[in-house]
Amino acid sequence: MSQPTSVPTTPLSQMSPDELTAFLDAARSSYDDLTRRGLSLDLTRGKPAPEQLDLADGLMSLPTTTTDSTGTDVRNYGGLQGLGDLRDIFGELLGVHADRLVAGGTSSLVMMRDVLVDLWLKGGPGGGRPWGAEETVKFLCPSPGYDRHFTLTSWFGIENVPVPMTDEGPDLDAVEALVAEDPTIKGMWVVPTYANPTGTVVSDAVAARLAAMPTAADDFTILWDNAYALHHLTDTEHRSADLIGACAEAGHPDRAVMFASTSKISWAGAGVAFLAGSEATVSWYLHHLGQGSIGPDKANHLRHVQLFGSADGVREHMAKHRALIAPKFAAVDKALTHSLAGLGIAEWTRPKGGYFVSLDVLPGTASRVISLAKDAGVALTPAGSAFPGADPEDRNIRLAPTFPPLDSVVEAMEAVATCVRLAAAEKLAG
Repeated sequence: MSQPTSVPTTPLSQMSPDELTAFLDAARSSYDDLTRRGLSLDLTRGKPAPEQLDLADGLMSLPTTTTDSTGTDVRNYGGLQGLGDLRDIFGELLGVHADRLVAGGTSSLVMMRDVLVDLWLKGGPGGGRPWGAEETVKFLCPSPGYDRHFTLTSWFGIENVPVPMTDEGPDLDAVEALVAEDPTIKGMWVVPTYANPTGTVVSDAVAARLAAMPTAADDFTILWDNAYALHHLTDTEHRSADLIGACAEAGHPDRAVMFASTSKISWAGAGVAFLAGSEATVSWYLHHLGQGSIGPDKANHLRHVQLFGSADGVREHMAKHRALIAPKFAAVDKALTHSLAGLGIAEWTRPKGGYFVSLDVLPGTASRVISLAKDAGVALTPAGSAFPGADPEDRNIRLAPTFPPLDSVVEAMEAVATCVRLAAAEKLAG
């Protein structure tokens, strides 16, 4: 494996024409060497690695009983809200009372879709017109953000409205100005803890403002996707802000609907998804769910209870995940720092948790970087994927280092850095 090319100390924008030409020639030579290596690497999706999935292989021999601690027979109908023992464990972890938590099937995205369907067809827990009866419905999308969120609202015909992200979460000045004036803005997406892809953790102050802000739409709803609440990359466990509690205190108890899942805790293909909200929100959701369901897979709930045992059991399990993937995130930072620091052509996040690194390259070059990487055998998420529509500056690239082996992450990031250097030099050299 070749060693990353060391970088000069002068930013590219401050180089003389001769220096920039020499840098471009060197970058092209490095890229030509890269293409001859015949790489086949993939950093496109944030999936658990097989070694992470192995941590939950105990599920294969569970459950060992057919009843939970209350004597509920998990083989039979009923229990629409999900197994109480499991809700106790994850209620503690997510900071909500078990009575305000629903344990469902394998996918939190399906729960999000169900909530949007119910809002679209029936209106929210406080009543009001169904969203589908409105001429226009808009949704705020903190960007860069999670592409599947934007895809889901777009599928409904909802207009996605991007708003910037800050180090504490969505830009509240922008959000408050928009929601105060426009009654067609019915809600917004938020990933509060270790956001996809920036790793941002929403602060308590931002959560309080989200809960209290005046909105022109009286049924404004925040879909609070706490997908990475337990996915710490350091010994410090950053607590999720309590938006549900903040909304209750602010007099908007039904504003927040929280989602979470075990997709990146146990098995992505056989986990458990969760929904939480106010008492009215949970009752509203269960009422509509009950029109087409008699109950979730309680046997799967029970085997998760028996695998983890308690909230501390989940924490111990996630520490094992951290031991497997934290070195991969460190490798990403090391490669980018070694090859790009000081050039003034890239910035990247150093997340404390979650599944992604957000890389911002020289404006106007992200698409070129991704094309160069593809030709060199490294697959990256398409440019602009973290924005609804397109990245207006063509600069953001989402990196997903969890799935490949560590040595492949190292190799892939050396390749990405080479492509960033070449694309930037090409642009600045004209």
